[in-house]
Amino acid sequence: MYWIEYFLYMLPAYLLVLIIQIVLKSTVSKYSNVKTNMCGAAAAELVLRKAGVAGVNIGLIKGDLTDNYDPSSSVIHLSDRVYSVSSVTAVGIAAHEAGHAVQYAEDYGPAKLRQATVKVCNIGSRLAIPLIFAGIVFAIKPLAIAGVACFLLVILFQLVTLPVEFNASKRAVTILSESGELTEEELKGVKKVLTAAAMTYVGSLAVSTMQLLYYVTRIKRR
Repeated sequence: MYWIEYFLYMLPAYLLVLIIQIVLKSTVSKYSNVKTNMCGAAAAELVLRKAGVAGVNIGLIKGDLTDNYDPSSSVIHLSDRVYSVSSVTAVGIAAHEAGHAVQYAEDYGPAKLRQATVKVCNIGSRLAIPLIFAGIVFAIKPLAIAGVACFLLVILFQLVTLPVEFNASKRAVTILSESGELTEEELKGVKKVLTAAAMTYVGSLAVSTMQLLYYVTRIKRR
């Protein structure tokens, strides 16, 4: 009974995430077949150079969609499907990660805040559900409330992540546009790829928010 109730409560958020994932997969696939005159690594290098950012390395990382920027080592990691691939999708993803590097170089507040809180929020995410369930099952309300507090840390992290991701994409698109290296159609493709990717963070926030509301509702019933 509990799982049926939970599923029905969460269904709208899950449908939203499903739609976002379908759109993302379709967009990435479409623009992976649209070739450009530069590869992913070159796009990342272009963004860094135009932004005047030095000391950031660009390296290859295994896996699919594993692209990231590591501020602790100042390295942009690009996957096999991005690093040496000349497509609109590869350029967009690489430029986005370079956008993160630019954020740190310019001391962009939300990026610094996300990095500073990541460890605490990870601890909160691991403790939240066990504490909430233990509090509900054993009817220990303070324990459940402690779990909710931990869950709020997860939502806080996701809220901070949103402007960081959208801002990195905005920086990337602006620099690519000003460089004149892409055609208007290619630039439109980059925007669509990055917008679709950014919406996954919106979906995650929606799911977490609905989960929190559900758990709070359950706790109030006790």
